[in-house]
Parts: sequence; C-alpha cells; structure tokens
Amino acid sequence: MEVDILRPQAALLAGAVLLDFLIGDPVYSAHPIRLIGRTLSWFEGLLRKLGADGYGGGIVLFLLLTIVWVGGTSAVLVELEKRNHSAASLFYLFMAYSCLALHDLVRHSWAVEAAARRGDLESARTSIAKLVGRDTDRMDIAACRRAAIESLSENLTDGFVSPLCWYVVAGLPGLVLFKVVSTMDSMVGYRTPYYLKFGWCGARLDDVMNFVPARITWLFLTLFSFVIPGCSGRKAFSIGWQQHAVLPGPNSGWSEAATAGGIQRRLLGPIWAKGSLVTDVWLGDPSDPPAGSGSDLPRAAVLNVAAGVLAAALAVLLAIKRI
Repeated sequence: MEVDILRPQAALLAGAVLLDFLIGDPVYSAHPIRLIGRTLSWFEGLLRKLGADGYGGGIVLFLLLTIVWVGGTSAVLVELEKRNHSAASLFYLFMAYSCLALHDLVRHSWAVEAAARRGDLESARTSIAKLVGRDTDRMDIAACRRAAIESLSENLTDGFVSPLCWYVVAGLPGLVLFKVVSTMDSMVGYRTPYYLKFGWCGARLDDVMNFVPARITWLFLTLFSFVIPGCSGRKAFSIGWQQHAVLPGPNSGWSEAATAGGIQRRLLGPIWAKGSLVTDVWLGDPSDPPAGSGSDLPRAAVLNVAAGVLAAALAVLLAIKRI
C-alpha cells in the first residue's frame, strides 16, 4: 500500500544520517525548515490580525502548521509513491536529511575552536554569536569555548536525538511534526508579554516531545564518558542527574550537565545579555576547572558525536524491526 511509505524506512533513514554526517545542512532560502518558519510567520500575522493572539491562537497556529506541513508532506509522499517509487524515495530522503543537524552543530562549534587556536578573539566572538544570544563583547576565548560546548550539548537533543526518536515512533510524519513544534518553540515560545500566551502551545509541546529524548541523550553521554579518554562516566551520570535543573526548562539541562560532568569541566559561569548579568552559576563538579582550554571543546565534540552516532544506529535498527 502507498501509505506504507510513511512508515520508518531503515535504508532511507541511514541515507539521511549519512548525508548529514558527510555534507551537513546547506543554507538556502527554500530549505524545508526555513519554509516552515516562513509559513509560521504568515499564519502568525493572519491570526494576530484576527485577534487570535492568546492561547487559542497559538493552538490554531499549531494545527494549521500541522495540516500544511505534516499533512502536506504525507500527501505528496503518498502521491509520489503511487506514480514513481524512486521519486517518492528521493523526496523522503531529502525531507529526512533536511530535518537532521548534527554535522552543522559540530561545524558551528568548531568554527569557535578554530578561531581560538589562532588567538583570534574577534572571530571567536563572531562565531559564537551565531549560536548563543548573549553579550559576546564580554567573552574571552575560554568563555567562547564554554559557550560552544554548551550549545553543542544542548542542541544534540533537539537537533538530532529527538528527531530520530520521533521518526522511530511515527516515521517521516513524526519527524516533520517534531520540526514543526521545534520551529514554533524557537520562533514564538518566549516568556515575553508579546508571546507568553500565543507561544504557550509551541513551548509546552516542545517540552513534551523532548522529554524522553533528553533523558536518553543523558544516558548515551554517560555511556561514552566511561570509555572516552579524559572523560568520567560517573560524573556524567551524577552531574546530569543532580544539576540538570540549573538550566531553565525540563529538558535542556540533561545533556549539558552530562557533558560538563563527562568532560570533567565546569560550564556556564558569568553570562551577560543586553548589558545585564543573567547568571553567574557554574554547571559541573565544583572541584573541576572551568572549561576553556584547547582540549575541552574537541573532547566535548567527540563525546557528543559518539552519542549522536549511537542514537542514529539504534534508530536504524528499530526502523528495521518495524518494517
């Protein structure tokens, strides 16, 4: 049946992961995630013009995006499968590949490390500004490296592990649904007066959809911290368990705290945004030194990539079992 194409496809998932590992995620205007964002902005403008700028408007926004993107993607895929299996497979591969982002997470982080190794503070600040929303003019090389580690570890969950989890659960529609919710959270899920009610739906759905994957990521990081030189599995587990709540939200702290414990370095520290000190809390074992040396970011990258590879391998295996 044509609808079977919507189910998890192990070979196509493996191909999508391989493409992400090899070439990353090119920036172009018609990228599916960018198009989801543009669709969201258009619907948001329409809903606000109609006065639907509260909780109900945010729920309608989610339903509209789901119909357009999850329903639309599924309809296109089924229709292509009726006409040409190869075309359907290529479209499936393209969409799955476009929803994964491990390569780019590492590439953006490594741009910071490359600048740091050159001693180029301005380039390091420019590179880290693409990843974090804090005052970079106050950051030295060590702070730039810490922020890169924080961004890499936090986004490992919602940029790679969560999409894989929802793919295993519901195939390509599940993967696209997760990216719809993730895009909503990143664009309207703010606790500002303008978005507090309208963005509530996206933010809460993002919490729900990342809840289990965040904890799976913590365990994967712990596992590899036992075997990667210079890492501590015991600390990855305990710091992840004890300090995940240092970061706001129910999910983002698990992978970041596990990485801090795993590489045996403290993260966070003084963070400034819009001229104000946001936090001066450190994340990690108090007896460990702050991250910032030349070996810290590479070790964190190896740890997070290893966890991502394991997640991808398990997702492919589970997809095989579902065929």
